[in-house]
Amino acid sequence: MNIAIPWTTERKPVAALAAVVLLAITALLLLNLVNWRQALLFLVGAALGLTLYHAAFGFTSAWRVFIRDRRGAGLRAQMVMLALAVLLFFPALAAGSLFGQPVAGFVSPLSVSVVVGAFIFGIGMQLGGGCASGTLFTVGGGNARMLVTLLFFIIGSVIATQHVDWWFALPSLPPVSLVKDVGLAPGLLISLVLFAIIATLTVVLEKRRHGALEQAAQASRHGVARFWKGPWPLVWGAVALALLNFVTLALAGRPWGITSAFALWGAKAAQGLGISVSDWAFWQTAANAKALAAPVWEDITSMMDIGIMLGAFLAAGLAGRFAPNLNIPRRSLVAAIIGGLMLGYGARLAYGCNIGAYFSGIASGSLHGWLWLVAAFFGNSVGVYLRPWFFPGERQPKTLSAC
Repeated sequence: MNIAIPWTTERKPVAALAAVVLLAITALLLLNLVNWRQALLFLVGAALGLTLYHAAFGFTSAWRVFIRDRRGAGLRAQMVMLALAVLLFFPALAAGSLFGQPVAGFVSPLSVSVVVGAFIFGIGMQLGGGCASGTLFTVGGGNARMLVTLLFFIIGSVIATQHVDWWFALPSLPPVSLVKDVGLAPGLLISLVLFAIIATLTVVLEKRRHGALEQAAQASRHGVARFWKGPWPLVWGAVALALLNFVTLALAGRPWGITSAFALWGAKAAQGLGISVSDWAFWQTAANAKALAAPVWEDITSMMDIGIMLGAFLAAGLAGRFAPNLNIPRRSLVAAIIGGLMLGYGARLAYGCNIGAYFSGIASGSLHGWLWLVAAFFGNSVGVYLRPWFFPGERQPKTLSAC
């Protein structure tokens, strides 16, 4: 007697095989078209995508559940990630080189544009349904709605490049680096104390609301199977992201970033439509003009972003969960459009996103990363309050307080 077995991605790992083929072909092309370093950075991006997917390491959801429910496991994992990152980054940045490669962090001004941009970005996180890294890994994992968020993320990014010279001219304080301006040891101590305070605060507030900390769900897989197919504990994701950002620093000479590529993709598309973006002040700086003129495969951030999506595609295939769904509710679609525009516009004003400004900024010792965190967190609070208008049935928080 024959029994029909449903054709699932768990039984037929077509997605995983397709992802491996695409990763291998792209890495080989980059090796030939650019150099070995670009190929390795692309694969680091893939490892980041796999990590983000398997650990479900979302900044947006972590902040939402803390703001709405006072559950702080996600925020505590972020503090672990940041603590490990500064322990790795600060000595290298103080020395100015890593394995013979000159390195520099992301250190930006403390400006009005950072506050406004991060606040806008925070609202966009909750409406769009993801941050910069979250948008990429969920797109790679097969989330069709997040393709809409990504499209409008790109559009918002290129629109912002037409205006940023005005925003950057608003009042600001000079860049401040804890590594250079405060010193290696004091900068490390200040950072670690701040991480500990935030983690402790989440514990206190979670216990006050619920009486005890939330326990992690029991894993359905263990050992090697869990590593390859997930799900990973949050702390695995935190450690892996910090280590992979450090590898990026060693290979690229600067930390991990995401959203500059979105502006570049949008600008190249606009040029194809006959819009003279090269006349805009943003694209007339030496670095941006060079990126706009060069092929996209020569841009490190672009290749790492594509790597993230393919790495998440691989992870979803390995987990047997790659199953795109094109049935997107109308209100959710509107939220994706508005959120994407806000994400793109806000990221450019704030000198980066949750990765380039928050994660890599704080890892670089830049005070603008901390300013971004505060402003974006208040933006997330507003976004969480607005979400039920676009996602019917979702509970609205009683107040806008983030404490």
